Amino acid sequence: MAFQITRCGIHAFHETLGIDTDKIRVFWVLQSDFADARQTAYRVEISATKSFDAICWDSCKVEGNQQRNVLCAPDGGFQSASFHYWRVTVWDQDGNTSQGATNEFFTAYPRSSGLLPPYSMNQTYMPHTSLIFRTWFEDEANRWKGVWIGDNGDKPIYVRKAIHLDRQPSRAIVLASGLGHFNFVCNGDPSAANGHKLDPGWTNYHRTVQFTAYDVSGILKQGENVLGAHIGNGFYAGDQGDDRFFWPCYEDNTYVRYGNELCFFAELHLFYEDGSRETITTGPDWSLRKSATTLANIYSSETKDLRAYPHGWDAPGFQEDVQWKKATPVTGPRGKLKYQNQPPVVLHETYTPKTQKTLEPGVVAFDFGQNMTTMVKVQVSGPAGSEVIVRFSETIGEDGKVLMPDPLFKAFETDVFCKFTLAGTGVETWEPDFCFTAARYIQIEGAAIESDNPNGLPTIISLESRHISSAARRLGTMTTDKEDCNQLLSMCYWSFVSNLFSYHTDCPQIEKFGWLEVTHLLAPATQYIRDMESLYSKILSDIVDAQEPNGLCPTMAPEIRYMCGPLHDTITWGGAVALLPEILRFYYGTTHVYEKLFEPCVRYMEYIATQERDGGLIEHGLGDWGRDIAFGNNQANIETAIYYRCLRNIQGMAAELGKPEQEARFKAWAERIYDAYNAHLLVADKQKYPYAFYTSRDEPGVQDRNMVAQAFALQFHLVPSAHIPDVQRAFLASCTDSGHRIQAGEIGLKYLWNTLADVDRPDIVLDMARQQEHPSYMRFLRRGETTLNEFWQDACRSKCHDMLGTIYEWFYEAVLGVKCEAVAYRTWTVRPPLKSEFGHVRGDVECPYGRIEVEYWRDEPSGGVRMKISVPTSTVGYLLLPGDESEADVTRQQKEPSTIVEKGKRIALKPGRYDLVLRP
Repeated sequence: MAFQITRCGIHAFHETLGIDTDKIRVFWVLQSDFADARQTAYRVEISATKSFDAICWDSCKVEGNQQRNVLCAPDGGFQSASFHYWRVTVWDQDGNTSQGATNEFFTAYPRSSGLLPPYSMNQTYMPHTSLIFRTWFEDEANRWKGVWIGDNGDKPIYVRKAIHLDRQPSRAIVLASGLGHFNFVCNGDPSAANGHKLDPGWTNYHRTVQFTAYDVSGILKQGENVLGAHIGNGFYAGDQGDDRFFWPCYEDNTYVRYGNELCFFAELHLFYEDGSRETITTGPDWSLRKSATTLANIYSSETKDLRAYPHGWDAPGFQEDVQWKKATPVTGPRGKLKYQNQPPVVLHETYTPKTQKTLEPGVVAFDFGQNMTTMVKVQVSGPAGSEVIVRFSETIGEDGKVLMPDPLFKAFETDVFCKFTLAGTGVETWEPDFCFTAARYIQIEGAAIESDNPNGLPTIISLESRHISSAARRLGTMTTDKEDCNQLLSMCYWSFVSNLFSYHTDCPQIEKFGWLEVTHLLAPATQYIRDMESLYSKILSDIVDAQEPNGLCPTMAPEIRYMCGPLHDTITWGGAVALLPEILRFYYGTTHVYEKLFEPCVRYMEYIATQERDGGLIEHGLGDWGRDIAFGNNQANIETAIYYRCLRNIQGMAAELGKPEQEARFKAWAERIYDAYNAHLLVADKQKYPYAFYTSRDEPGVQDRNMVAQAFALQFHLVPSAHIPDVQRAFLASCTDSGHRIQAGEIGLKYLWNTLADVDRPDIVLDMARQQEHPSYMRFLRRGETTLNEFWQDACRSKCHDMLGTIYEWFYEAVLGVKCEAVAYRTWTVRPPLKSEFGHVRGDVECPYGRIEVEYWRDEPSGGVRMKISVPTSTVGYLLLPGDESEADVTRQQKEPSTIVEKGKRIALKPGRYDLVLRP
């Protein structure tokens, strides 16, 4: 067969055990050893049976090479709470067929959004059997059946249900949710939760509540079984405790909760070999008791008494004592249930300490050598009643103790800690249940290491730092022959992955909020590292939930603490609603969000239009946040450019959705903003400088010429074509005048690197990165940092902010040289770093059609340049060389390799592996 179908999936769903939509879009990846192999047709079939004798949707044979964004929408929708199977068949250019493996997904209730969520305590007074409520519940097959349960309290609880099964089920799927977070358990088997942590994802619980799904087919057995969960607070019912820090607090030490009762619901769907099925749900027949974890503060502050832990509660054979009470049906959250489509949060690498040191009796400091998001695991032995405190920090002081450098945030030094009490049963293990933080240093108090314990304190047996992050698929790696650049790449990587959870935060230690600017600014960088499609799809749902009645999209989603002024209303943040859909289309080849997002995008632009000044300029937001911490410059340049890009994106959405009137409306709207931008910001009289340039409006009456103003105009295609060489000249002049020092905050930084890549000046980039004083990436490295600081500061409050990491995009595009050209890398380019100092670069990225690999060598004595390039099936890579006379010896690796000489600026490489010798 010409093709092998190597991977299939459903767009926007990382896992597929609770699909809750009647429209899905599927994709597949092909591999062939033949350079000219191409898909000419496909067929997608979806069936209710593995044998495909109950087809519920069939595309039939469709001519074309489409492999992504294939819409499947059965008439009448998918059957609720049922297994479905799908497969794809493709035809090659010779008419040969290849059929992929059978893929499975399990539905929840795709049409339940118009029905009541799992019913609650109202059932006591308004039972669904009453005639006046019957219409709400009569669609039995397509509605949720579980009941939210709890104890009417806001402290962590265990819930459990012993279930006797007369026979072994062939399949068993659990659909469940617990707020704020829950740890699912079944028969004491740690694999039951599939490695998930902090389920479900954080949302605006008034609008949306996520549920998760678990396959327990291999865990349940005939006889006694146990289902259960441990539920903690999260952001749903945030708990400060008596002595801990909690960021959402306002100045009067109050904070607003989504809900005041921790709650849980579940449905267990059992399937048997004879075709019968059974559903078991939460209700008042479940048992619960208070948890041994008495404080679950999301800001890495938990309290647990190991003496109170009911060992074996999650396994068969456990005898409930008087502390266990019958569960109470509770009101539950207001939001509609939605499947947790984004990747779950899971544990990744495990680190052991690089050093350990006793600072004083009962205080031991550990350095793990790498700052990262962590859920630590500590083993201690000691007498019952002994209290052990665990503190976390990204910085230590001269005395070796945890330190918060910013005096305004000393609470992170004193009021963020976990405390556990030993049961005295030997070696005891503690790990947080519901919280995480970013830390390089761990300080344990009330215990000692075995070799230095003269006072007989509890003994620390072991300590691990376990990196926690999104399970989004790892896509790429890159190394160079410059060690400082490799360290910078590592610093960016750890900063990115430490901020990816069920949302993309910019800081996992201090705020933990879903600030939205990082989602679109870092998307071109993160798509080289992780598969972000399903996470960004979920974030867009968060933005829609956060949108206000007047159309405003706030700066964060979900919103947990109301901000004011530009910290609430800034298009560079809120504009993610219109920027992310285009990112999903361009990098992942899917438009699945367009239908849902179009109207919210229109409403947001209509709101922004009310903020226009001087015929179309926007300048009421944060500007270039992070420049000199919070200088806020270039507001008109930055915010109007983002406005223009949003309008163009919505114009494209309208075209895709078949809305010609809206397409024309937004085209004209964007052109008006283009004209206003140039009328007010372009200086083309050549009186101050012998070239056209863009000025800011930071100082009325003053025509400045800063690098960010030029970069934004260039990168957002706002420069009239006749002026592009002039504006590039103005940009480079600004770089020279600065002494190659970065003059950009977090917003301008990305476009600074993009413009330097376009003008092929890697020397300026590296000069900027290596400055001795801030702003400087290498100053971070010289000071021993392993993740990015929030600002260009030494003594920074937060040292795991990812918003300065946009230089990672430059490394991939301008050093490794790989850049997406057409949607989802159908065509892509590789530009060797001929003008840079790099002698050897190697890297790869798993693009939507397969793995791209590039290796580059430059032999300094001879001046020769060699490359290895792998081009995935279904794509074409283009080698970009400097001139029309440039040449390359191109050898395709195959059984009988042959070398041909290609000439020119753009050399096409069909799928395959290549060895190249360049004569640029």
